[in-house]
Amino acid sequence: MKRLSFILPLLLSCIMSHAQIQFGYISYDQVLKELPEYAQATQDLAALKAKYEAEAQKGEEEFQQKFVDFLQGQKEFPQAIMQKRQAELQTLMENGVAFRMKSQELLAQAEKDLMQEAQKRLNRTLLEVGVEMGYGYILNIDNNTCPYINPVVGVDVTNIVRTKLGLPTATEAEASSPSPAQEETVN
Repeated sequence: MKRLSFILPLLLSCIMSHAQIQFGYISYDQVLKELPEYAQATQDLAALKAKYEAEAQKGEEEFQQKFVDFLQGQKEFPQAIMQKRQAELQTLMENGVAFRMKSQELLAQAEKDLMQEAQKRLNRTLLEVGVEMGYGYILNIDNNTCPYINPVVGVDVTNIVRTKLGLPTATEAEASSPSPAQEETVN
């Protein structure tokens, strides 16, 4: 009986260790940035930023011109006109600051909206890979969030996901780019 009480826990621990759930891991940001939807979203965001910047610059130029006019004529203006111009300058400055702040908020929201399609595509693919491979979960290893992964239970699914997305895998990308030795012979 003593023997059974010793062997039973040992046997159970062996069975439990073999029944561990396998999982996958991937650098989400790395693969996301390889998607064509990401490239398009980045271009659209850059164009939107340029429009906001141009509008902000226009407001700043208007403020600078009115400020120069104010400085040139301040000795000749009656008190009422002086106060009116000062208030006008103050309003222009406040509007410029408010526009910059609002444009930052709008750009952050636009970035979120523009990246949504690429993220949805990648998330769908991760779901498919997880189900097909029987993984309990797929970890995002960006920003060193998971410094150690046991290679017995964790599998790098980056190339599997790239293949499903129609992107070149790491080995395909290395094969298509010349090695440093090949570059020396070309040059």
